Amino acid sequence: MDELFECDAIALAEQIKKGAVSASEMLEASLSRAERLNPSLHAIVNINTSKAQDLIATTEQSAPLYGVPTLLKDLGAEAKDFPSHNGSRLYRDTVYSYDASIYTRIQKTGLIPYARTNSPELGIGPTSEAGVYGNPTRNPWNLNHTSGGSSGGSGSAVAAGIVPLAHGSDGGGSVRIPASCCGLVGIKPTRARLPDGPGVGEGWAGMAIDGFLTRSVRDSAFMLDQCSGSDLGAPYSAPPLHKGFMASMDDQQSGLRIAVLDTDFMGNPVHEECRKAVSHTADMLRQLGHHVSSWSSTIAPDVRDMMMAWTKIVAAGTLLSVRYKKDIDALTPDDVDGVTYGAVQLGKTVSGADYLQSINMIHAFGRKMAALFEDFDVLVTPTLAEPPALIGRFKPDNADFMDYRNGPDGVFAYSPYTAAFNASGQPAMSLPLHWTSDQLPVGVHFASAYGNDEMLISLAAQCETSMPWHDKQVGLIRQFHHI
Repeated sequence: MDELFECDAIALAEQIKKGAVSASEMLEASLSRAERLNPSLHAIVNINTSKAQDLIATTEQSAPLYGVPTLLKDLGAEAKDFPSHNGSRLYRDTVYSYDASIYTRIQKTGLIPYARTNSPELGIGPTSEAGVYGNPTRNPWNLNHTSGGSSGGSGSAVAAGIVPLAHGSDGGGSVRIPASCCGLVGIKPTRARLPDGPGVGEGWAGMAIDGFLTRSVRDSAFMLDQCSGSDLGAPYSAPPLHKGFMASMDDQQSGLRIAVLDTDFMGNPVHEECRKAVSHTADMLRQLGHHVSSWSSTIAPDVRDMMMAWTKIVAAGTLLSVRYKKDIDALTPDDVDGVTYGAVQLGKTVSGADYLQSINMIHAFGRKMAALFEDFDVLVTPTLAEPPALIGRFKPDNADFMDYRNGPDGVFAYSPYTAAFNASGQPAMSLPLHWTSDQLPVGVHFASAYGNDEMLISLAAQCETSMPWHDKQVGLIRQFHHI
């Protein structure tokens, strides 16, 4: 049975279809692995075994991923049968009256969700250390380090082999950051590529979108194919796909114009291991026949303005989420984590005009990025400015939300790349292409022009073949087989 935890979702589904293991046996094995590992990882909450068993009995066995166990992030993906804390004491054990479109599409693939995965409160941090859970989520590669956020529980569970893939979401890097920290594939598709309803029309002024943490490009491609497309009443939609994600993996593109940036957008140096990761990737891309050059644009003022606007929009969104559960004037620091309290206080200062101005700044930034991408096809950077942070580095107790995000040691300094592409709406991904000497993963980040998701997935497939990461992932999973 242990070897089945080393499979990606597509391979595991094949094993179930040919009778090597039953869906019920696989669920039981995944639950057992979770029971053993979760006390040290703190990645999983709200297990609902009986619902998972019901899904095994009622899901069409012809579904492509029938019987493969999975997990839902404890934020979004609203589902009647899977209550959520949303990372917050205010939302503890929230029961939903509807199923989100993304959840119903996940169900149709045949995946069997059985629990939720830890998130920072309301998704506003790069680590998963929310007070509602009592313990921080830890990185399977080194338990002293974070698995990232806000989809950190999903990243930890997938990296440890509890499930082959898990749901996540990304409003400022929240799929790509844990992908980098945990040695996984994390793709943020073009804005509105995935459905956001029926609960909301858009998240964080269109900057937030669902996604998946996987160990293989093909699992990500398959899930994006299965879940893409507007849902009923969506306020806008992404440009149509030409052939789809899985089909695009077979495209052997060469001659792409690739710009490489090994500092942050301000020109500040990043950790040597992150710089090394980008350098090795650039060498590989040249060998594949792509045209690689150094990034030459100067957009530091635009990025600073974008991050200030991003912070105000998220603060306003956080205030709205808290207001659903508590009168804002009655909110105390004991009700929420410090960072959340600070975000609410900042949100209270954001007027309607300020909010609209922030959205205008985000849209202006998107137009600036669109113009830059006329000169190249792909931008390559590190995913983070350093390897995975130590637990507690971004503990959510800083009540100065602007400092927490944009201060000299804040989130933006740690993750200077990812939020830019939430703001612009462009597709972006983190691939596990480097490990430090002490075996911490370092992701490499790729972004392309708005709507060019398929080109990005084709490049991802090339990278996976040329710099394969499967053996690294399996080595880690085997370490947890008998713990």
